[in-house]
Amino acid sequence: MGSFYLFHWLIVLILIGVPLIFVFKKPPVGPNRFGGRPPAMGFGQAIASFFKNYVNFSGRASRSEFWYSALFIFLVAIVLYVVDRSETLNLIWSLATFLPSIAMAARRLHDINRNGWWQLLALLVPIGSVVVLAGYCTASTMDDSREAVFA
Repeated sequence: MGSFYLFHWLIVLILIGVPLIFVFKKPPVGPNRFGGRPPAMGFGQAIASFFKNYVNFSGRASRSEFWYSALFIFLVAIVLYVVDRSETLNLIWSLATFLPSIAMAARRLHDINRNGWWQLLALLVPIGSVVVLAGYCTASTMDDSREAVFA
């Protein structure tokens, strides 16, 4: 009951070590390979873009577009929970916004010159979630090159 076996150390190494490999891996040098800079958006523009690019996994999304969309999804979920305590409407809303949320997050990671598959790092809790969250918060550079801002 009290011993920490080699198998346990292996699990700890995977949950902490693998995300750290991605943290210290340098991004590709040069211009962003996912297209031109996305425009900064207001709240209404971000919501319109969120639903317009429903399952568009290509291109880039600015920080304002990503965070305003996340705020909108969260606020609607709260309102639906207040209206319907059985959470049926909330479940429908979650299913309706699941795929576009993944697409938006992939485009947000493209803005920092990372692949959309980096979202899977969030499954490696706790370090992987922090790495992905830091990626969502990172700004793109003015010259579209990534020097070690998110290394």
